[in-house]
Amino acid sequence: MSSPIFAPIQSSRTADDIVGQIETLILEGILRVGNRLPGERDLSVQFDVSRPILRNALKLLEAKGLLVTRHGGGTFVADVIGEVFSKPMMDLISSHRKAAADYLEYRREIESVAADYAARRVTEDDRLMLRRIMAAMDEAYRTNDFKREAELDVELHNAIGECAHNIILLHTLRSCYRLLADDVFYNRTVIYGFPGAREKLLEQHRAIAASILASDPVGARAAVHQHIDFIEEAQREASRSGAWQDVSRMRRNQRELDTK
Repeated sequence: MSSPIFAPIQSSRTADDIVGQIETLILEGILRVGNRLPGERDLSVQFDVSRPILRNALKLLEAKGLLVTRHGGGTFVADVIGEVFSKPMMDLISSHRKAAADYLEYRREIESVAADYAARRVTEDDRLMLRRIMAAMDEAYRTNDFKREAELDVELHNAIGECAHNIILLHTLRSCYRLLADDVFYNRTVIYGFPGAREKLLEQHRAIAASILASDPVGARAAVHQHIDFIEEAQREASRSGAWQDVSRMRRNQRELDTK
């Protein structure tokens, strides 16, 4: 991490000053889960504090569960997001079809709010981030890199949450998108493989990003609704196709048995 996000401590230069600054960076989503902090020497220079004070601050943050130290590997931001549901609840809802529909219904509403806020609050740095993600998404589409496309799908939606500049929305959405990344409610690979889906998803992502870049909250909300509506329809079609395939396979097997 080379960007100068850590500012010199200006006041009493205590461990509490460092703790407060790092807590804010985590809360604002600037430091993300798994980010590695600079080494002790570099970090003490950036904060302009002694190394004993820095060590004390890092220990306090680790005790709070915000940082984790890996032996010989450095200090990292801990998994402060966590899972939305317990493992037993995850197993339960993943096996019920209604959960997927409810998840998309939830996403439609909360992402609409996030996109609206993002369009109203987007900064020039936010615009640069969105353009970079969309350029990478275009490249993944051009090279038929399905895995990268799926990763950038999650990254774009996370970025929109960041552009909304609302701390609660930010962390709620990050937790929500863990379920998306893990294919808990539906298999995105199936949807990406559906005829014409990749093109439509790319167009929809472009529309959402374009509305935010243009500071158009109404357009951003509409683009999100269109996006989720399409995912719902593709999921239904994928489920129907899968059911049809199962029936066809059973019919074929039965015919083969009848002819023996």
